[in-house]
Amino acid sequence: MAGNSFGQLFRVTTFGESHGPMIGVVIDGCPPGLKLDLEFIQKQMDRRKPGQSKITTQRKEEDKVDFVSGVFEGKTTGTPLAALIANAGQREKDYDHLSEVYRPSHGDFTYDAKYGHRDYRGGGRSSARETAARVVAGAVAQLFLAESGIKIKAFVSQVGPVILDKNYDELDLNLIDENPVRCPDLKIAGRMQSTIEEVRKEGDTIGGVISAVIFGCPTGLGEPVFDRLHADLGKAMLSINAAKGFEYGLGFNSVVLKGSQHNDIFFKEKGKVRTKTNNSGGIQAGISNGMDIHFRVAFKPVATLMKEQQTIDKKGKSTVIQGKGRHDPCVVPRAVPIVEAMAAITLMDHLLRSRSYGR
Repeated sequence: MAGNSFGQLFRVTTFGESHGPMIGVVIDGCPPGLKLDLEFIQKQMDRRKPGQSKITTQRKEEDKVDFVSGVFEGKTTGTPLAALIANAGQREKDYDHLSEVYRPSHGDFTYDAKYGHRDYRGGGRSSARETAARVVAGAVAQLFLAESGIKIKAFVSQVGPVILDKNYDELDLNLIDENPVRCPDLKIAGRMQSTIEEVRKEGDTIGGVISAVIFGCPTGLGEPVFDRLHADLGKAMLSINAAKGFEYGLGFNSVVLKGSQHNDIFFKEKGKVRTKTNNSGGIQAGISNGMDIHFRVAFKPVATLMKEQQTIDKKGKSTVIQGKGRHDPCVVPRAVPIVEAMAAITLMDHLLRSRSYGR
């Protein structure tokens, strides 16, 4: 199986399965001398881990990170960083009924079709459990980016029909973690939480949208043509489980505007080139322009339902399936730190590329 690595100069490779003994990550290209703030890394892991509220899966995982290489006296050495995360909450019996059956909208059929064999215990490699390893790498990247004044904030801006219809600069982003939905508008967050709870009681699931902002990004990150910054951000976000859409700047809403309305007009302020509007989302011609980079990621409803669905087995015979065990009724609250992590990995990779030019 290929496709387990992301990035060029800052290269992240994850490994492990949902119900194997552990998952982990190898990070190539992290510069030496970076102080690893283990408390911050664990905090990011705790934001992603299961069982943190009644609107998330009740699987219990401590998700303690154990760095086994690339660190000496609390700082990175420049050699590959490797971290392990033990799987403690396996309940393989919850998946016995899936050994011969394909779950609708899961990777069961496609993995079987491609490899002729699959790990049906929670999806194995296709499980969102793998994203814990990404959060470790993303936290390391965030520590490095912070030294250059780059900060990333993500939050839930939609759950089903409940929409937070405000720009990020109208919100107090310090409130993101003040509620289990991770929406910085507490009134809207309450409505989102009620929606998730209602859907969960029905044995169903629902999707949502995560908005993200990158503050303090310098100009000049991104490469022309195939490695445009927004293209790599899009790949990073769409590699996350259940992600179905990505847009940056005004995105699809830009099609209703005329060019005279959409263009971001340049001006100079305190010696810096800025734009009066930021419809471009901080990226023009695939390269950062120094304005805030903002984007949105859409997530589908979780595919595992606690109600009956029609499907087929491996022999093509029609059958009925119903989910068992512990599953998220809505993925977006736990996906917030994953979005931040993948944005940080992408930005760090491009920052290192930019520095390789001597900039």
